[in-house]
Amino acid sequence: MKKILYFIVAISLYFGLCEIKETQAQVEQPVKWKYTVTKVSDTEVSLNAIASIDDKWHLYGQFFDEGGPVRMQFTFKDSPNYEKIGKVSEWPKPHIEHDDIFDIDIQFFEKKVTFSQKIKILSEKDFTVEGELFGQACIEMCVLVSDEFEFKVKGVPGAGTPKTQEVPETSENTVKDTVAITDTVAKSDIITEKDSLITPKKEGEYILSERPKTTPHIIKENAGSSEKDNTSLFWFFIIAFGFGLTALITPCVFPMIPMTVSFFMHGNKDKTKGKMQAIIYGISIIVIYTLPIALVIGISTALGGDSISGDFANWLSTHWIPNIFFFLIFVIFAASFFGMFEIQLPNRLISKSDEKADKGGLLGVFFMAFTLVLVSFSCTGPIVGGILIESTQGGTFIKPIIGMLGFSAGVALPFTMFAIFPNMLQKLPKSGGWLNSVKVVLGFIELALGLKFLSIADQTYHWGILDREIYLALWIVIFSLLGVYLLGKLTFSHDSKVPFLKVPRLIFAIITFSFVIYLIPGMIGAPLKALSGYLPPKATMDFDLEKAISGEAKGNICKKPTYDDKLHLPNGFMGYFDYYEAYQCSKELNKPIFIDFTGHGCVNCREMEANVWSDPRVKEILQEEYIILAMYVDDKDITVNEKYWFTSEYDKKVKKTLGKQNADIQIVNFNKNSQPYYVLTNCKGDVLAEPRAYNLDINEFVKFLKKGVKEFKKLNKK
Repeated sequence: MKKILYFIVAISLYFGLCEIKETQAQVEQPVKWKYTVTKVSDTEVSLNAIASIDDKWHLYGQFFDEGGPVRMQFTFKDSPNYEKIGKVSEWPKPHIEHDDIFDIDIQFFEKKVTFSQKIKILSEKDFTVEGELFGQACIEMCVLVSDEFEFKVKGVPGAGTPKTQEVPETSENTVKDTVAITDTVAKSDIITEKDSLITPKKEGEYILSERPKTTPHIIKENAGSSEKDNTSLFWFFIIAFGFGLTALITPCVFPMIPMTVSFFMHGNKDKTKGKMQAIIYGISIIVIYTLPIALVIGISTALGGDSISGDFANWLSTHWIPNIFFFLIFVIFAASFFGMFEIQLPNRLISKSDEKADKGGLLGVFFMAFTLVLVSFSCTGPIVGGILIESTQGGTFIKPIIGMLGFSAGVALPFTMFAIFPNMLQKLPKSGGWLNSVKVVLGFIELALGLKFLSIADQTYHWGILDREIYLALWIVIFSLLGVYLLGKLTFSHDSKVPFLKVPRLIFAIITFSFVIYLIPGMIGAPLKALSGYLPPKATMDFDLEKAISGEAKGNICKKPTYDDKLHLPNGFMGYFDYYEAYQCSKELNKPIFIDFTGHGCVNCREMEANVWSDPRVKEILQEEYIILAMYVDDKDITVNEKYWFTSEYDKKVKKTLGKQNADIQIVNFNKNSQPYYVLTNCKGDVLAEPRAYNLDINEFVKFLKKGVKEFKKLNKK
């Protein structure tokens, strides 16, 4: 059980350490792929994925026990044109080593490896085999490896029904280099010609061209915004600092305060020296928590500039795999805080650190701090993991560092302050059962926050299992149980009996039940603006009283928008989700376009919609003066009609889903991959005002919209 818990914590920390960076440039990956087709017999071919692995990196294989690193996986799209024979084989044989962390034998490759899948051809006509691969490559750090592949296969005259050939699943099914290559994936066949969305018909007149075969240029020139959202990082630091202070009053940390302060004050005859050591102790705590994060980010930047690409950042934030994983991690953290088990580090590691702390001196002070971090891990680990997981949703590489800096400062500052002013210790409450109550309260909070990740996956893939009403119902139950617990009517295994209710506990119970009452109107459509970033959008509700009273949605449209069965605009707006339809309508109605680059999992987008878009002034301008175009960059479910696929100018890959197309349009046109991002333009591609990002200043947003209308009318007169 402990090994499983170590693995879960290690993986959650890994995801938190990943660098998420805004970029337009192609990111160099440690593994590069080449795809070939080799002939095996008259009716059989081998599809080969050849991986070239950078020096010092290693790529994990397919065949070793679960519970360790990410194994290579290959997914082939079903087709009546062929039948797979056996499993994907590997050549040459992998290196095999025992991994002490996971306690299993792992297989990996260095420099070069070929993965091959035999198929039997069932078609007389030429066809394409499509699929995806997924795995992990590591050095001191790890990155996930993924790619989409296509194999061009020639048909065989008279191809008939196959006889399935069973091949055992083993890494020794090899493909020899001596087989002649008869056909190679022709990636050069992908159209790369540049085309503009807007084509001049004659001087002074513009019409929309046919769908471009490369990334659409919806503006004439790249127009990035100089506006930066530093306030969100500041508040993230404050929140992380608050969690650091909260971690201080857990059973693993709180009893250490008087012991540590006593050592610095009574273990040194020179009180000044003791205070200096206390300061060094506090700084050491901050360094121990923050430095590893900074080093990982620094190393990844030095190795490749962007070891984590924009595509991977999008995958991490919105794909169902990491979001379901994060949800389960939060559930496990909550169970740990409820007393089901403890997440602990190996005792040997703690003992070694404690031995070095006994040697004294500055190094001894550092290892005292390191011992505190290790001993308190069962209480602080879930909090640290939660902060790091939350930082992956931020879209900026600096956010994990800010989070750890805030958390560690919250832990370290009280130790230092009590050592400098020891009289303050007398005002501290005594240790007792209330410390475990703090853990349990944190468990309820972890459980509630974990639903956010399940909700992101649900919205992105349109599963419809966690609509706004269900989400709110779960929160109401969770926080109601928290209120009952605070009243002493619900107890867990490690709790002390509550003979009577103390005033602080009563106050927290009142606050909790008041919050529950605040949530209840949301079940019938109340906006709940304070929680807009954490709740599913109101469009997911089966019944919205506000919408029923206000009537039908309003907005400028020319025809029924495509994808409106799965995508929706907030606050009673009508608009488009396809850039081509919006630009056509802009030409027809002679109105400017309000482009909203958004996402199902975008917390800041929901806050903007709830707090800014809902303002009557903003709502009036958008509904009367603009054509609204919502471009969801993280949608995984909607596949665009094949004739509208285009090849990216950003990463040269064919974009087939609506989310990938919209993300590519934002990166290529605006050099941005963060949301929300708002752009005002006309049908000729002129940007009417400097694009804006997340900013809750309603007056500034109104000025932004009015400036766009003014500039639009000005350009129309020319």
